[in-house]
Amino acid sequence: MVSKVPKKIAIILDGNRRYAKKLGLRPWKGHEFGLRKLEDLFKWCLGLGIKELTLYCFSTENFRRSKKEIDYLFGLFWKEFEKMRTGKGTFKEKARVNVIGRLGMFSKKMRNAMLEAMEKTRNNKALIVNFALAYGGRQEIVDAFKNIIKMSKALKPNQISESLITKNLYLKSEPDLVIRPGGEVRTSNFLTWQSAYSEWVFVNKLWPEFTKEDLIGCIEEFNKRERRFGK
Repeated sequence: MVSKVPKKIAIILDGNRRYAKKLGLRPWKGHEFGLRKLEDLFKWCLGLGIKELTLYCFSTENFRRSKKEIDYLFGLFWKEFEKMRTGKGTFKEKARVNVIGRLGMFSKKMRNAMLEAMEKTRNNKALIVNFALAYGGRQEIVDAFKNIIKMSKALKPNQISESLITKNLYLKSEPDLVIRPGGEVRTSNFLTWQSAYSEWVFVNKLWPEFTKEDLIGCIEEFNKRERRFGK
């Protein structure tokens, strides 16, 4: 067991489609394997004492994918939020659901399922799970400034501060560690503001292949680093 565990972790869930291709399946079938892995991940995080988990599930750019894939993926999202809404699995008593992103891009039915899942689990304290859906880091900053302007059109330039921008983001917290499985070495517009001083670890395994040992390995790598925050 690792001696020190970061309290806030974020993960880019990358490699589902490539995993399906490895198995000779249609690419979008890989999303089902990716979602199954999440239940294991939640248990690992609870066991390790991680308090907040942010998951990059679906970006604003992902809406450009084929209708067939999007419909299949949204069907999986619907089932998962129904489970959360009815208090099944990890979300029965322990984990709290939070959904971040441009949720207006989803149907009213899907938004209602998300809102109900958040309301149903709002008193759970052991683990916060932020699902980044219709999410983009740059878009989040744009929306933050729109909120600031709506709040006060008479705001002066010297009143704009980092803390004011942070207060208007979808996600106010900052991850200690960001993990990207899938073999790609880029940040892909994820938590552009919040991850400024996060430690990033890139893993060659595809997301459905990710194991508890891989998570522990990422945490061990995190613990080897000296976080200076620009000092």
